[in-house]
Amino acid sequence: MQKIQCEILGLSASPSTTGTYAILLKEINGNRRLPIIIGQAEAQAIALEIEGFKPLRPLTHDLMKQVIDNLGATVLEIIVDELRDNTFYAKIILEVSGFTNEIDSRPSDAIALAVRTQSPIYVADSVLEIAAFLPSDEPDKDLKSDKEEVNYEKDELPKSKEARLAVLQNKLREAIEAEEYERAAKIRDDISKLMGENN
Repeated sequence: MQKIQCEILGLSASPSTTGTYAILLKEINGNRRLPIIIGQAEAQAIALEIEGFKPLRPLTHDLMKQVIDNLGATVLEIIVDELRDNTFYAKIILEVSGFTNEIDSRPSDAIALAVRTQSPIYVADSVLEIAAFLPSDEPDKDLKSDKEEVNYEKDELPKSKEARLAVLQNKLREAIEAEEYERAAKIRDDISKLMGENN
């Protein structure tokens, strides 16, 4: 499996679904972005650690880190290694007494642990191929000519529903911030249509 190292680019509330957040990963040596929808508790756990806030009592992911440390194990890396039925899957790679172990995990929990252990975050290239997108302000020269107008209508959106939804929500936020209300209304309608699929 070819894996690509990524970093956390941002974390934002979903404008269309209460209680959900999108974490945006970016490949370190490239422009592709991978949005992953996560829950409020996991978003809070990631945000608290990024901001350097230490709670009085350990939260779940702090407890996980303490258990791993006390067992003499090391988190080598985490890998978002699969996208199946619009659900991302991840692995936490641990080293214990010279042996490597893979532990199945939700990406949100794996990332929350990675930020606490300063472990690298990887995404399988096959997952990026399916679910990542290129931002409109950084088009890939190999994929789009300089003359071609880049917008979300012409961009090839990710194939997974979850990733498409996160991309459209990001575009909606950008349109609102730029006070482009007609464009925002169209994106909002597309989000509503997408959320109505298979419901």
